[in-house]
Amino acid sequence: MMQGPPRGANSAPSQRQLADTRAPDEGDSVDTSPDVSDSIAKTTCYMCACRCGIDVHIKDGKVRYINGNKDHPVNRGVICGKGSSGIMQHYSPARLKKPLLRTGPRGSGEFREIEWEEAFSIAIERLSDIRRTDPKKKLAFFTGRDQSQSLTGWWASQFGTPNFAAHGGFCSVNMAAGGLYTIGGSFWEFGEPDWDNTKYFMLFGVAEDHDSNPIKIGLGKLKARGAKVVSINPCRTGYNAIADDWIGIRPGTDGLFVFALIHELLKAGRVDLDYLLRYTNAHVLVIQEPGAADDGLFVRDSDGNPLAWDRVAKRPVNATDADAKPALTGSCDVDGRRCVPVFQLIADRYLDESYAPDAVAERCGISAGTIRRIAAELAHVAFEQAIELPVAWTDWAGRRHETIKGRPVSMHAMRGISAHSNGFHTCRAIHLLQVLLGTVDVPGGFRFKPPYPRSAPPGPKPCGKDVRPMTPLDGMPLGFVCGPDDLLVDEAGTPLRIDKAYSWDSPLAAHGLMHTVIRNAWAGDPYKIDTLMMYMSNMAWNSSMNTVETMAMLTDHDEAGNYRIPFIIYSDAYYSETVPFADLVLPDTTYLERHDCISLLDRPISHADGPGDAIRHPVVEPDRDVRPFQSVLIELGARLGLPGFVDDDGSAKYRDYADYIVNHERTPGIGPLAGWRGKDETSIGKGDVNPNQLQRYIDNGGFWHHDFADDQRYYKMANRSYLDFAVQLGFIPKAEPIVFQLYSEPMQRFRLAARGHGRVVPPQTQRERVETYMDPLPFWYMPFEEAAVDLGKYPLHALTQRPMHMYHSWGSQNAWLRQITSQNRLFVHHRTAAALGLADDDWVWIESINGKVKGQIKLVDGVNESTVWTWNAIGKRRGTWGLKDDAAESNRGFLLNHIIGDQTSADASGKRYSNSDPVTGQAAWFDLRVRIVKCAAEEAGFTEPQFERFHQPPHLEPSPDKLTFGAGFRQAREAAE
Repeated sequence: MMQGPPRGANSAPSQRQLADTRAPDEGDSVDTSPDVSDSIAKTTCYMCACRCGIDVHIKDGKVRYINGNKDHPVNRGVICGKGSSGIMQHYSPARLKKPLLRTGPRGSGEFREIEWEEAFSIAIERLSDIRRTDPKKKLAFFTGRDQSQSLTGWWASQFGTPNFAAHGGFCSVNMAAGGLYTIGGSFWEFGEPDWDNTKYFMLFGVAEDHDSNPIKIGLGKLKARGAKVVSINPCRTGYNAIADDWIGIRPGTDGLFVFALIHELLKAGRVDLDYLLRYTNAHVLVIQEPGAADDGLFVRDSDGNPLAWDRVAKRPVNATDADAKPALTGSCDVDGRRCVPVFQLIADRYLDESYAPDAVAERCGISAGTIRRIAAELAHVAFEQAIELPVAWTDWAGRRHETIKGRPVSMHAMRGISAHSNGFHTCRAIHLLQVLLGTVDVPGGFRFKPPYPRSAPPGPKPCGKDVRPMTPLDGMPLGFVCGPDDLLVDEAGTPLRIDKAYSWDSPLAAHGLMHTVIRNAWAGDPYKIDTLMMYMSNMAWNSSMNTVETMAMLTDHDEAGNYRIPFIIYSDAYYSETVPFADLVLPDTTYLERHDCISLLDRPISHADGPGDAIRHPVVEPDRDVRPFQSVLIELGARLGLPGFVDDDGSAKYRDYADYIVNHERTPGIGPLAGWRGKDETSIGKGDVNPNQLQRYIDNGGFWHHDFADDQRYYKMANRSYLDFAVQLGFIPKAEPIVFQLYSEPMQRFRLAARGHGRVVPPQTQRERVETYMDPLPFWYMPFEEAAVDLGKYPLHALTQRPMHMYHSWGSQNAWLRQITSQNRLFVHHRTAAALGLADDDWVWIESINGKVKGQIKLVDGVNESTVWTWNAIGKRRGTWGLKDDAAESNRGFLLNHIIGDQTSADASGKRYSNSDPVTGQAAWFDLRVRIVKCAAEEAGFTEPQFERFHQPPHLEPSPDKLTFGAGFRQAREAAE
């Protein structure tokens, strides 16, 4: 399978992809206002997940130019290098042009072109048989970052399979679940800093690929106002490079750092007690009866309401009683049982000296003095520089407040903390820090984006316990569990889902575990499947750990000579590394050729001052025989006769995805889009179907946005005006306060199950793991790989992150973006390199317990000295993405995924788990430990491992030596002149 580099691998890449330029001759006049386009179409960008508004200039039916839409609420006209280079994404030579059916061995890339009718017939034959016999154990449907999970998840539900998930399990489910189980919202798409009012901003593990334009706009505001920016990140790039204070932390120790800050704040008494009493469960009483079946649960009254201890009346009272005077510390007896408030448990844990700055400094790679200084700065800004807005508002209990008070400390976090096996508890720790300071949804703090906040945890629960042929699930496949009874396991504790989500392996797997599907399907664990259907996720390359073994699993045969994964259906717009492993390929459009819905049911474009959603619509027609996957999925649903996809007479309910967007209703009056609902087009959120709705979006620039009234913008968890509005739009079922769960009772229920209490208990071999990691209060533990390997042999942490100018793996096919980065380097601190006898540009082997890759190093100062890192997804396999064989990406770029293990070491019982967080199943990409060794002279010059070149689909033209854009427009202009 492996082979050496092709001829020319050591030379500069011949595919110089340059934009078309021409200097004017001397004496030429320069037209400073050329006629750029015939028309301008306003739509939504898809070059990253920001979902910025763009103006697409069209000339002669082709894309001429892309710039930012100045009226759009996300980017306000700002556009980045990714967005403007969408032209080269759209006109990529790697675009698929027709459906493909495999003719050679899987993984060879040998296909024949087929017509769409044959493709549908093949898919329908398999899917119909699966639905008639066993939709659970025969179909696994997993999608990438397609931004249409509301549709894809509903399709899976109507088909009747629980085996559905999207990219979140290997991206940021720790972030989402950590926040949703604590404050009913989270970072990234669920919230944002109050850019206009914050005075102290902390970034935890934030690279430049997520939410980049809004963050850049926000950082510009902070810098202009003189607010302080503190970044906690092992790598000093992008946002972290312009921070006023860079904390170069050791990977995986962010939680320790945060707990040390909490330790200092508690010790100094610098926490917002009034905020805790009003908006959290800090005063709720917790039973302290070791051995009892309800130990660690809340004390409740006969109606199920949690109780608090009224320090004045000296008796238990309803914890939600607005007139009570609850105690936050001490202990009490309730019906002869010892109880303590949640805040007492918090104080007992984090005031322990094991969390003191001196105790954690060495492990974090941060001095104790620095930790104390950051804690003091947080306290000073939060309590000495508090702000007050002259806006009256009324809380849930009817109490009128003449002003809105805030503590101007805000925080933002992302994959740098999420992608560790201890990431869930680290995420919860950051939210605990925010709440103790009183900085959630207040002026100057972190603010919720609608439709959040929701109850913590929100509903609904995941479905899939009762799966029957020809029957939809009784709800959606993904959701939020509140205890062991909600798990998707059988009587023996065996997972019911192929990815083992919502099992004892990963109880709170809110996004599923896409990164486990291939291994589990290959191993038949927990059962064998018939068909794996995937969309837009490069699971044979940069979206999988242990890539070499993953590719082997995709091509492996059983004893009878059949593929162990019998059939793979895959949809992509481009010839990626995963396409050659498919049996049936359904070619997708580019984002400029289709409809998309950025919905409040899924991943909206809201900001903190009001809800919003958006669409994409075709601004040019496809010049190939391709179809939008969403429309293909709808047609598959109709041909299969899935409920909701057909009318009573069996005819198709929706013409295509555009028709679905307008006419589908998830519940009466609520559909994919919230704007211009109703026959008179005046309703928002809820309302009758409006057949002209898409056109209204197009006329408005492709988006809808609603501005909150001034009294609705803050304290959304307890603001009567906002809560009433949220009910009106269907965000929440009742206008009740959302209580922040500093102590998570659902997690304690799992600990009790591990002790043998309850109807559903874990297998004996998993009880210690469940009890350890399902802690109701966040705690820190060493990442799994770090705890398992010989740290003397593998002394370095290794990380990947995407560059600001690329997001998806498809960015490194883009002609313009390739000119910025066509080869990734391993960035090494110059002192670390010197100790290893390495110099700038040396070729090295990067070795882990899972294997080794070869790449070239670059010496830097802006990195934690015990850490090396590289750009992700630059390295490509030869024969993909329309690149020439001697392209730098394939010959000098490398992929660190090859040496990231997809499983943990075996435990005492011999069981191996996914290399993931034990609470949510989040892929632990950033736990990798490595050593680097200088290559021998004869080994330098090209990356390894190398793989056999893929064959090309029949329609894929030879990769060009030079890819230009714009020459045709110039020639047409010159001809006209």
